[in-house]
Amino acid sequence: MLIMPLCLLALMACTNNGKQVDDKAQQERDSLMQVIDEKETELNEIMGSINEIQEGFRQINEAEGRITVANGNPEAASSKEVIRENIQFIQETMQQNRNRIAQLKDKLKTANINVEKLTKTIENLQQQLDEQNKKVQELEAMIADRDVQIAQQGEQIETLNEDVSNLSAENAQKQETIQKQDKDLNTAWFVFGTKAELKEQKILQSGDVLKSSNFNRDYFTKIDIRVDKEIKLYSKSAKVLTSHPANTYTLAKDAKGQYVLRITNPTQFWSASKYLVIQVK
Repeated sequence: MLIMPLCLLALMACTNNGKQVDDKAQQERDSLMQVIDEKETELNEIMGSINEIQEGFRQINEAEGRITVANGNPEAASSKEVIRENIQFIQETMQQNRNRIAQLKDKLKTANINVEKLTKTIENLQQQLDEQNKKVQELEAMIADRDVQIAQQGEQIETLNEDVSNLSAENAQKQETIQKQDKDLNTAWFVFGTKAELKEQKILQSGDVLKSSNFNRDYFTKIDIRVDKEIKLYSKSAKVLTSHPANTYTLAKDAKGQYVLRITNPTQFWSASKYLVIQVK
């Protein structure tokens, strides 16, 4: 009778011990899975950061390519804007990569994973960042030199434009002077009138013509000796009082019997005097 109770007690003890073993094994499995999950999360975060850094380098390379293309056409106004925007983009992306690499280094210090290979990867990324930074500095120096050259060229062009403007103004002034001189050289004055009229205007004084400088110049008519070669006198009596070569003009009557002076050689005719005085009746 005592055997049955003892057997039951032994069976219950075995059952309890087995349950405790199972619980402990489950706890160990749960702990292991938690560690695995934590490592996987850390690794995913690290790999994600590495991918972001690599993408940043790729975008920087593309921006450098756009700058190179724009720099090949410095005269275009849009090139300056393209270069400025891409330089700013590169600087911002470089700073983002610096921050990400610094964060990765901090993560590896506390990471619960094998960090040997990741450390090497981060070192490579840091080296790539340093090389990229050097390239950007060289690129900025090149752009700065180009801007200096463009500024110098702009000053030279401005100076040349100013010189051209001054020369144009000077040439215009010279041309105006030449035209005036040419006009003066080819300008002459004539007058015809009766003896009384000529005396009244002090053109004829004591039988002499234009001997005094106080004659009325406004009484004369101005002509262009290259164009005006015929003067109608509207009189049947005419006499040239000023000195002009006889073989350089003719004084003949028209169909109405009125005299007309025709200048056949203007250069020689006006060489003696630019004033022509004719006395009519």
